[in-house]
Amino acid sequence: MTDDEVRDLARDAGIVVDWTDAADRPQTTSPGVLHQILDALGLPCRTEGDAADSRERLRRDRALIPPLVIADAGQTLSLRPEWTDGQASIELITESGEVHKLDLNNGGDGALVTTPLPDDIGYHRLVLGDVETGLAATPKRCFGIDDIASGARLWGLAAQLYGLRRRGDGGIGDFGGAVALAQEAARFGADALALSPVHALFAADPGRFGPYSPSSRIFLNPLYADPALVLGADRVTRAWSGVGRDADRVRLERLPLIEWTEAATAKFAMLRALFAEFAMTASADYPSSPGADFARFCREGGDLIQAHARFEALHAEQSRGGTSFWRDWQPEWRDPHSAAVAEFARSQDREIRFHLFLQWLSERSLAAVQAGARQAGMRIGLIADLAIGTDKAGSHAWARQSDILGALNIGAPPDLLNTRGQDWGLAAFSPDALRNNGYAPFLATLRAAMRHAGGVRIDHAMGLARLWLVPEGASAAEGGYLAYPLENLLRLIALESRRHRAIVIGEDLGTVPPGFSDRLNDAGILSMRVLWFEREGAAFKAPEEWSERAAAMTSTHDLPTVAGWWRGSDIAVRTSLGLFGAESDRSEVTAARRGDRSELWRAFAKAGVARGAQPSPRSTNPVVDAAVRFTARTNSRLALIPFEDLLGQSEQPNLPGTVDQHPNWRRRQKASSTKLLHAPKVAARLAAIREERGHR
Repeated sequence: MTDDEVRDLARDAGIVVDWTDAADRPQTTSPGVLHQILDALGLPCRTEGDAADSRERLRRDRALIPPLVIADAGQTLSLRPEWTDGQASIELITESGEVHKLDLNNGGDGALVTTPLPDDIGYHRLVLGDVETGLAATPKRCFGIDDIASGARLWGLAAQLYGLRRRGDGGIGDFGGAVALAQEAARFGADALALSPVHALFAADPGRFGPYSPSSRIFLNPLYADPALVLGADRVTRAWSGVGRDADRVRLERLPLIEWTEAATAKFAMLRALFAEFAMTASADYPSSPGADFARFCREGGDLIQAHARFEALHAEQSRGGTSFWRDWQPEWRDPHSAAVAEFARSQDREIRFHLFLQWLSERSLAAVQAGARQAGMRIGLIADLAIGTDKAGSHAWARQSDILGALNIGAPPDLLNTRGQDWGLAAFSPDALRNNGYAPFLATLRAAMRHAGGVRIDHAMGLARLWLVPEGASAAEGGYLAYPLENLLRLIALESRRHRAIVIGEDLGTVPPGFSDRLNDAGILSMRVLWFEREGAAFKAPEEWSERAAAMTSTHDLPTVAGWWRGSDIAVRTSLGLFGAESDRSEVTAARRGDRSELWRAFAKAGVARGAQPSPRSTNPVVDAAVRFTARTNSRLALIPFEDLLGQSEQPNLPGTVDQHPNWRRRQKASSTKLLHAPKVAARLAAIREERGHR
């Protein structure tokens, strides 16, 4: 095989051979990396025979009728001739049972084109002779701000859920804390509360607490459950007392940093006691009872939730034996459908029901947060955060092995901030699996994020178009881009967004494909605009120059807070941890920051949100005040102010490039939300936001 032949096959398989990096330099993926990615896709081309087989597989797969055809409602539908077997017309059966005849015409380029589809959006059926397949008839755009309040400029807060504080949370912020924050923020006029990811992690290994490395994106982290929202405070109080953990709970709640393992151990002990009482006393005889609701929840969750509960129980047992990664288990345990796993489930029925109970508590308490936010007057309510992938050692990767590309890791190519590239160790969906399964894995993930939310933020939204995938064992720079079916994914997002009445935000920061942000906006997905990056050359853009079709933010969890940036805390921390390659690098960044401070203050003064001389690096409050008002003043239809910036804090939640050298994902707020929001400086900032966004 010549290199050109390898490149041709790679392009046919959806691998992006030629691309442009963050510095606008053309790049070409090496043949060696192409071979590795093709191998992972099941399309080897080490020999001529392999290459011929791979080409035939691609041709054969594309000739098959997909389980789900996706098209715009009210528009014509393009079909391959071999799908229709020479018919002159086909039938469409809508969700409501209406039958429509669609005539077929030659559309050129070898395709057949139907007469226009009905305007009904939804999941319909196509009858192609003796064959039926699904049809997703989708809207042009997602549910948006104008569907909530035409012409309005809404605002909300963005918070790290684990960092919220309330009495009784056991040392980890939870959905009870989110209810309190949402309701209090609503009193100040906020319409949204964006939370950090609440995906399931690893119950048996609470030391793995990074929220963007989930075990499953379909299920929830039970450490965030507030069982009092579901079963009442008295039961929870009895459970804490029953396990003798009251003193531990109080001590853990007072710590400035979360002790994840210790706090999780204590909370799981309480939850087990709660489950023991529930199992003994709950009755399913009354439809409105908690017992009946739990039974209904388990029944409706189907095979997916059963598999997750089995994984949690099996992972705990295998971890005690020293093998936490399911790939290292004995063969009979690696297969979720094996007789051994089925027997394990029978023998460990109570343990599996405990994990189902945890998911029920989590789901119902999350629903209570959204209900509380809306009842308090928020027009959006919760905005969920959807991580880009799942941990390869987790529940989804074990239970749905064909869904993912197990030999490739999601990451990012080298850029200005990460010159060596990034390998996040996360598993990506297989594009073939999406198509061959009617996009079921993607839809399940999307629906889980939207189920109890008024919006969803899609992390690293560029993954809808392409993902940087790193072969196992290679460096992060030795990866390549794999294309994903962007148009189909956007159509499905729009359909689910409409059905759930949920707005969508796409995080489009980093190495963004040309035209990608415009395509998001065309689909009704808000882009993200962050103060640090909104510049024209050295100058910061004026508020009126920010994109209208965006969510505006002062900063994000991976970037310095306003106070930290102004003070240079991020530079000091990176210096102390040796994250600068050389002294000259640190000096260059320090010098650039001095210039950036002047540019930022100049922009604030020009916009009329700041007055007087530029404050010193130690004087952060005037800068935070100005940054919050400046961001609120932008044209963007939604402004989301991180809680850390509202409070004027210096420490950022996460410092990329570190694991345990820095307290990532551990910082707790110093007091309850009610107390914090009513502090004079904070209340003044909230009033400024409300003034800039317009009173309701």
